Order: sequence, then C-alpha cells, then structure tokens
Amino acid sequence: MCGIAGILGAGGSARPMIEALTHRGPNGVFVEEADGRSLAHARLSIIDLEGGWQPLHGAGSTVIGNGEIYNYVELAQEFGLEGQMGTGSDFEPLLHIYAQEGAAAFNRLRGMYAFCLVGADGRTWLVRDPFGIKPLYLLEHEGLVAFASEPRAFLAAGLIGVELSEDRVRELLAFNYTLAEETIFKGLRRLAPGEVVEVVDGRIVPRQVRPAIAARPPARGGDEAALIAQLGAVLEDSVRVHQRSDVPYGLFLSGGIDSATIATLMARLNARPVTAFTCGFDAPGARDERGQAERVASALKLDWRETSFGEEDFWRILPQVAWAMDDPTADYATLPTYKLAEAAKGTLTVVLTGEGGDELFGGYGRYRRALRPGWMGGRPAEPRHDDKAVVERWRAAAQAPKGLTGLQRAQWADIATWLPNDLLLKLDRCLMAHGLEGRTPFLDPQVAQFAFPLPDRMKVRGRYGKWLLRKWLEQACPAADPWGRKKGFTVPVDAWIAPRADEIAARIGAVEAVRRVLGPDAGAAYKAQATGRWPLLFFAVWSLIHLEGAAPADALAAVAGRP
Repeated sequence: MCGIAGILGAGGSARPMIEALTHRGPNGVFVEEADGRSLAHARLSIIDLEGGWQPLHGAGSTVIGNGEIYNYVELAQEFGLEGQMGTGSDFEPLLHIYAQEGAAAFNRLRGMYAFCLVGADGRTWLVRDPFGIKPLYLLEHEGLVAFASEPRAFLAAGLIGVELSEDRVRELLAFNYTLAEETIFKGLRRLAPGEVVEVVDGRIVPRQVRPAIAARPPARGGDEAALIAQLGAVLEDSVRVHQRSDVPYGLFLSGGIDSATIATLMARLNARPVTAFTCGFDAPGARDERGQAERVASALKLDWRETSFGEEDFWRILPQVAWAMDDPTADYATLPTYKLAEAAKGTLTVVLTGEGGDELFGGYGRYRRALRPGWMGGRPAEPRHDDKAVVERWRAAAQAPKGLTGLQRAQWADIATWLPNDLLLKLDRCLMAHGLEGRTPFLDPQVAQFAFPLPDRMKVRGRYGKWLLRKWLEQACPAADPWGRKKGFTVPVDAWIAPRADEIAARIGAVEAVRRVLGPDAGAAYKAQATGRWPLLFFAVWSLIHLEGAAPADALAAVAGRP
C-alpha cells in the first residue's frame, strides 16, 4: 500500500504531487525523472521491506504501483521467474510477464492495485483493479497526462483549481457518495474500477474495462452441503493469500457475520492469536457491537482490543475525516473506521476487513425488499430522492447487463456504485491517513466467481440474507450467532449534532459552497431538518478544508463553533 503520482510527457515533475501523499507512504519517497516522464512513489513497506522500493525495473519495463498483488508467488512459479527477479516485491513478476504477454498480463493479477507500467515496447499503461479497491485519478493537462492516488496531489501541484462540480455535490448529499468517473473537482476523473488505459502522445486512450463480476445467469441446483464445503475452501484460500505480509497484520472485528467469517479463518490459519480491534459507541440507545465481538474473540482465542467512540470523538474526528476524504463520501461509518485505524496504528500495519460480504452474498435488507411483491412492501433496490436527475444518473451508473436475476441486478448495482465510491473509498482514506493497509478478502476474483452465480435461494431465504455464508459460519464459529437478528449499522450522529443545530444553522449559510448548492436560505433549510443533518455538516466542513484551504480544526470551528 502506497501513494503514487506521475506526469507522463516532457516538462513536468511529480515531486510536488508526491509530497502531498506522504501520509500514504511514511517509509520514504522515491522520484524518478527520465525519458519524458516523472514517476513518484511514497512507500508503506509491506513485502520485501529492503528490496521492494519503487519504481521497479525488470525485463526492460518500469512500474510504480499502489496495493498488493496477492498471487505474485504463484505467478513467479508458473512463469519460472525465481532466478530472474532482483527483488521479492509482489509487483516485480508483472514486469516479466508483461515482457512475454503484453497487456494480457494484467488479466492474470489477483489483488488490489492501481499502477502505471511503462513497457519495454514503448507503451505506457494505467490500470486499476476490477473492484476499485485502490484509487487512481487522472488529468489530461496541456499535452501531459498526470495521475495520482488522491486528488490533493493535483491541487498541491497546481494542476487543477478548486472549481466545484455542483452535480457531484448533489449526488453526495443524496447518496453520501458521488457517481461514476467524474469527481467533485471539475476536470479531474477517476480511473474506473477495472479500467485499463494507454497513454499515447499526452492523451488517454481507453482500452478495456475488466468487470469484477462475470455477467452470467445464476447456477442451477447445487447440493447445499457441497456448496458449504466449496465456500469454506474458497474463503480460506482468499484469507490465506490476503495474509501475505512481512509486517504485523490483524483485523477489524464487528458484531456482524462478515468480519466473524474473516476472524474464524484467520484464527484457523495462524498459530499465534490474531489481533482484532472493535469499536463501540458510548451514547444512549446506540448500537454497541462490543459484546458480540468479544464472544467471537473469546471463542477464537483472538488477541482482542476494544475502543470506544463518544461525542467528544465525534467532534474531534469529524474534521480529520473531512481532511482525509479529499474525494468525499459522507458515510458516517468513516468515523468509527478512522477511530479504529487510530487505535490499531503502532500495533498493526495490515488490517483485514469484511467489506464486500453483503454485496457478493446478498446481505442487505434492500435485496430482500426487491424480491418481495409490491403488495408485501417490495420495491426496487435503488435510492429514493426528490431530485429526479440524480436518481437517473444513479440508474445509469448502476445499469446491469441482461440475463441476471432481480437479486443479481441489485447486487451488480451496488458493486458498480456504492462499493467503490463509498465503502472502499472510506477504507482507503481512513486507514491510509494512519499509514495502514486495508485488505478485503471477500473482494477476491475467486470468491466473486463462486458467490455471484449462486442460486438466489442460496443468498436470500425468508428474512435472511447471506444464507450460505450463515450456514458455513453456523458450523465454523457458532459463537458468531449467525442467525441472530442483526440491527442496521448506525452511528448516533444526529443525537450529537442536535444540541448545536441552531448554532450550525446560523453559521452554515455563510459557507460559500453550501450557498452555491442550496441557495441563500441554506441555514434555514439545515435547521428545518430534524434528521439527516450530518451530510450537509460534513460537506460544509469538507469544502472549507479542500476548497478554501482552512485547517481542519478551523473549518469545524467556522461551521459548528469550538468544541
């Protein structure tokens, strides 16, 4: 896990870009300038601590990358590369395979990654993993192509201004994230999940998009016991390769079945107790998962650490999260994720998490509602909002291929929108702000290949989602209580905001970005909301930091007063 930046074309340096990304790579920065390109890498050392510095060179090609290629051991063995490589880096086999296969080599990768490869054949590529676990941003600028792991790198280098896309702001306030490739900064775009582009003469040439999910009809039949056994084998293999690391690793453990599944497999694969961190909420009526997490930790003999999140944490962490999320998501789950990363720093460098379990195995309540007829309360698994334009943009981004079941279409929509632009963005920024690497074993091509084509009844049955996963966990870790009624994940942000609502309403209308989107009555509109005040509060603080250059604490004080 690292930060990368580059300028492809003569006349530019990536050094000011990478200097804005040193939080992603606290172990050191390398900048290489040659042959009409400038490549920069801020390293968080994970594999081959001494030799894995980038840019890497091999077989006449060069690569800088962010993330991990988990099957690097198998690739080196398959292609007989052991005697040819100069390092133990997980990215080096790619260079040698590219020399043999060209861009087809990208399809062999199993991992999370965003990279720039300059080939011995004179071709230059920018590539992002199919789920979009690792970010990459692009800009065509005055005959050059610039790329980086975060938008702040372009701002720091003066490559873009702070011109706001109001359409993206409306998406943020409607869905808590923004859609598709365009970012909230005009002119700057994301490389789409799975996208491969070539850079030719200072311009971007799209080549292909490799989907995370192969579009095909659901599997028919299938013995449940056999599928449970297959599921266990597939997940164990994924967790095994996701643990590849030369630094300490552990996991974030909630009270849900996804992280309990990861914990069960990690406990099985490690001789020593696995370190697990759990966050609970100190607020009346708030859901606190620490009790359930502790029961799982005790059953699995984990080295369990707990941390709490209260009102004081909310006001302290809010502006820090707003700083970290330079590509914003207003998901309040960023808050405990940031606190967990803060707690784990110094103990762990690599953290496994359960993101992707709901999307692949059918866990969300909206999936079950989508399968019910209208007279039983069924409705499509899509967001509701009064702004029809933003809903139509969501539908366009979420469009699934033909031949899928209704459940699979709902899963596809989340994998295309909410997963990369909210959940994975949250994980990347909140952990990288603390120099931690987040890994997601559910979001593995082999797990996806097994899970997505499962019959609907193996995912959703009655009031239960993730049916097959629950059946496996019932056998593997009964302490996880896989059939217990799970409450929705909530952070009591409205309760913490309410005592300051009047003061915030009086101040928020003075924030220029808020006035541009909501008009001169922004303060009154904010005050009129009994709930749902969090997204606008977050955006106001975010805009002061990233559009007006305010320090995080000063941005919060301008909107909510001093804590």
